[in-house]
Order: sequence, then C-alpha cells, then structure tokens
Amino acid sequence: MNKQSDKPTLYQSARDTTGIYLKKLGDILSRHGGFDELITSPSGKTVQKGKSPRLKILVFLKPLPWILGFLFLFSFYWDFNNMGTTILNYPLRFEGLLRIVCVSGLIGFLTNWAAITMLFRPMHKRPLLGQGLIPAHKERIAYRLSFAVSEDLINPDIIKEKLQKSDTIRKYRERVTNHVTDVINREEFRKDIKAWISDYTTEVIADPNLRRNMAQSIVEELDSALENRLFEKTALKAYSLISGRHMQGIVEDAIKQLPNSVEKRMDRVDAFLDSAPEKLSGQIENIEAVVTQLLYQMINQLDVQNLVEQNLKSYDETKLEKMIRGATNEQLKTIQYLGAVLGTIGGLVIWEPLLSLGIIVIIFGTIYALDMWMGD
Repeated sequence: MNKQSDKPTLYQSARDTTGIYLKKLGDILSRHGGFDELITSPSGKTVQKGKSPRLKILVFLKPLPWILGFLFLFSFYWDFNNMGTTILNYPLRFEGLLRIVCVSGLIGFLTNWAAITMLFRPMHKRPLLGQGLIPAHKERIAYRLSFAVSEDLINPDIIKEKLQKSDTIRKYRERVTNHVTDVINREEFRKDIKAWISDYTTEVIADPNLRRNMAQSIVEELDSALENRLFEKTALKAYSLISGRHMQGIVEDAIKQLPNSVEKRMDRVDAFLDSAPEKLSGQIENIEAVVTQLLYQMINQLDVQNLVEQNLKSYDETKLEKMIRGATNEQLKTIQYLGAVLGTIGGLVIWEPLLSLGIIVIIFGTIYALDMWMGD
C-alpha cells in the first residue's frame, strides 16, 4: 500500500482525541477567563438615558385635543353669547370665540395627524387611497439612508479617526493584558491546565496503534537521516543488537514513557506561565500594531452601504414602520400635538388679527430672548 495514501488515516485516532481535548481546553479557558466582562466599555461605565424633554412636553400636550373637542361641543350650548368689552377704546366681541378657537385647534391637530399617518398608511397599495409615502418608496429610502450612513456616519476614515482619538485599542489592550496576567496567576487555573496536559498526553499515548505508527515514523526518519552517516548508523544497529531488541520496540517503549516524563516536568509549566506576562508585555507594541492593522483592513473591506441597503430592503412594511416610529415616535407625536397648539393660535388670529398678532409677537419674542440668554 502506498505510504502517501496511508498518511491521512495514520493518526486519525490522535486527531479525534486532540479535537476532544481542544474542546476541553476551550472550556477551561472559558471557565477561568471571564472574557465577557471585557466586552463592556473600557471605562466600565454604563450610559444612563435621561428622559427626553419632549416626553415632558407631551404630558401637557396630549390632553389638548380632548379639551378642544369637549369645548367645541360645549360651544353649541354656550359661546360667550352677546358678550364683549372695550380695551383702550378698542371694542372686542367674544361671541363665537370658543368655537373658532376649538375648530382651528382641532383642524391643526387632525391635519398633522393625517400627514403623519399618510407617511405609513395605507401600508399596501389601494385602488383609491394609494399607498403610504414610506412603503411606496421603500427601496429609494433604503438606498438614500444607506448612502448617507456610509458617506457621513460609518465610513472607514471616520472610524479610523474615532479609534485614534478614543484610544480604544490601547485601553482594551491594557485591560486584556491585566486580565490575562490575573488568570495565569490563579492556582486553580494552573491546576486545571496541568491536569489537561497530563490527561491529554496519557490519552494519546495510550493508543497502541498510535504508538506503533509513531515509532515506525521515527525509525524511518532516523534511517533516512543516517543514510549517508555510516558511523552513527552502525552505532545505532550495535545498540539494538546489544539490547536484543529491534529499534521499533525501543522507540515505542520510549514513547510509552512520555506521560511519566511529562508528569515529572510539570514545574516547567509553572515556569512558562510565570514568564508569560513578561513576554506578553514585551510584545505589547507589536500586538497593538497588528490589531490596529487588522481593524483597518476589516473596515476598508466592509461595504457599509450595501450592507445597510440590503438589510433595509429585506424589511417588510410593518418592520420598516416599527423601526422608523421607534426612532422618531416622540418627535412625530410632538409635531402632531403642536398642530393643535398652532391651530388654536390661528383661531385667535382669525377672531382678532391685530390684537392676537401683537400678543403672539410679544410672547414668542420673550421666549426667544430667554432662550438666547440661557444658552449663553
């Protein structure tokens, strides 16, 4: 049988055993490593979200349409009937004011509500009602959003700049280095690693077929290496004759003693682990440079626009609506209820244009001035 064709199956048992023990090694590292803690931000701080100012405004705006609706119905019963007054010789008539203000406010609210609803509804195209703006232009919106994201938000140059400014790589490198050093110094971790080495060596060498194949390979390599070295080859054969055993058996016995040899030299594992932090520290700059380069290459190869566009296109109309509403719901509701406020103001202007406009200018001018003053 051809030796080349035997090689893939020669150590199949050892490969299977190695696979099992590599999984066990992974379990040991996972159990002692606790690397999930390192995925949090380097500062270890969590960002707490405060309530949006719009939420506070919405608390006061939400009842407004209901109040306007109630007052509109009430206006059919009483609406400043035959009431009026004079201010600085300027006559004011209040009759019908309640209905004008309520109707204008409700129109403002319902207009904004209809406009926002038409962004998403009807979700599917209808013969007469058509289709909502966002569902009808889903692919175009996906392209425009993906283009904006890739050009202005998540392009490679911006990410590189943010990485450099935030010093994130160095911070994570320091955390990882300190964490690895702490793990290596744990007695329980060292005990588990030594037990793993011992069990793995014993398990592999325990297979007689593997020992035989390893010994055969070693003898063949020796014969090949000593082919042109007559003295060493003669000495090796002489040793075999004196011991009364074939070289195959001698090598196989030596392999069989490997677990005992490994067990006696476990102190070298401690020595290696003791020197690991120092060796790791000596390679800090190289490690940081490699990680940085890998990140840059990954970022440059990442097609952000195509990724975002394909994901958005895969969303159905319902999911797309939930995504947009989830990001803008407060703003949309604020716009909707502000329609009632502006409509109410418009009703006052309709009732008494000059006086209302003067009061509105004074109120908004005061608010603007206070805002500028507080901003400074």
